[in-house]
Amino acid sequence: MTTTLQTAATHLVKALNRQQANTLVAYLNYKKYHWLTYGPLFRDLHLLFEEQGAEVFAMLDELAERSLMIDGTPVADPGDYLPIATVKASVGKLSVFEMVQEAIATHEQIIQEMHDDAEAATNAGDIGTADLYTRLVQVHQKHRWFLKEILKKGDGLVV
Repeated sequence: MTTTLQTAATHLVKALNRQQANTLVAYLNYKKYHWLTYGPLFRDLHLLFEEQGAEVFAMLDELAERSLMIDGTPVADPGDYLPIATVKASVGKLSVFEMVQEAIATHEQIIQEMHDDAEAATNAGDIGTADLYTRLVQVHQKHRWFLKEILKKGDGLVV
């Protein structure tokens, strides 16, 4: 492998590892929201956070395995996740509104980063990695859409 290809592969694996770390943090945030939601929409939000969290968790293995497919090494040690994640772990007691807002912000960050990472993968000639990001970003966009709909006013439940 030439130095240019090695450098590109190194950058792609680094991005995959960041996305893998972001995915785990997002999943753990979802579990927090799932466990700590309350109020008149409790059942719906409890189930939504569980469902969306499970879909995010399923991405973890795909990202790690993609690193291996391009001769990289995925994040494996638990202590290595938080330092490379750009998504922040949820901290403290949040209102349901704040949980939903935080989840939306997480999706927006991941969506933007995956767009950038897909472009970098395409430019490096790695259509497999670009395709993975394209597929996963659609799931994040759907999650963001559902969450944003919860915050729309007019139903008498959201102030």
